[in-house]
Amino acid sequence: METGYLRSFMVVLESGSMSEAARQLDLTPAAVAQQMRVLEREFGVPLLRRAGRTVAPTEAGHRLAGRAQSMLGELATMRTIVADDGRSLELSVGATNTMLNGPLPIVLEAVVQAHPAARISVRTGLTSELYDMVLHGRLDAAICLHPTFVLPKTLHWVPLREERLVLLAPESWAHREPHEMLRTEPLIRYDRKLGGGQAADRYLRRAGIAPHERFEISSLAAIAMLVARGVGVSVAPDAATAWWPTLPVVRLTLPNPSQARCFGMVWRRASPRASAIEVLADHARRVMAEHAA
Repeated sequence: METGYLRSFMVVLESGSMSEAARQLDLTPAAVAQQMRVLEREFGVPLLRRAGRTVAPTEAGHRLAGRAQSMLGELATMRTIVADDGRSLELSVGATNTMLNGPLPIVLEAVVQAHPAARISVRTGLTSELYDMVLHGRLDAAICLHPTFVLPKTLHWVPLREERLVLLAPESWAHREPHEMLRTEPLIRYDRKLGGGQAADRYLRRAGIAPHERFEISSLAAIAMLVARGVGVSVAPDAATAWWPTLPVVRLTLPNPSQARCFGMVWRRASPRASAIEVLADHARRVMAEHAA
């Protein structure tokens, strides 16, 4: 039996959708559906019940899921033990866009300098998505925001960096007062669907500032580039230019206090790749500390 088909089956159950499972597995929906048909032929019973665009396990599917989860976990452990020669470092890592467009490339460079044979696959996502993938074993670790909920005891968290809100403005406006700019210049708003954008919105409301909004964007890198071109100003977490010092953008301290957000790394305590994850975490801590210094 193709164990990869069992992994696909588990992703289909967790997502409740063939199309969503295909997106997570980087396959076409037709390929996922074909894998499910092969499994059903092998076991000789229907495993999934389809209702429109959603799917749910049959009773047989429930029984298979219970055994498949433990089997896949044991298989991952065996692969790690067999392949471990003391020098290899192979990981699947999730990261938010902020980390991917900021410190993560520097961290990865440090890892490969120390471990030239390292192989690390990276996928991006929202913090909630990354936590779910780590929790269910689809990622070895994730570098993301600390969640608003209490972490399960099965997960381990290491803080890496704290970021407060700052005002991003063109370098030539560095002499101007932050609140005056927010009242008079166009605002490039950080997406309010994201935690950092919600924090920025709360700051503006508490300060009694009703800005003239020009854009609302989910990418801090894009916001920083627009600010550098003089298109407007932005209230954003202190990451948008921290890792790109060549941009002609200043990060000005806001007059009123704002809540910091904490980035860190999360992984399963019982992960078979715990030693490799610790190596990545050590490099991440060092890069963040050097940058802060």
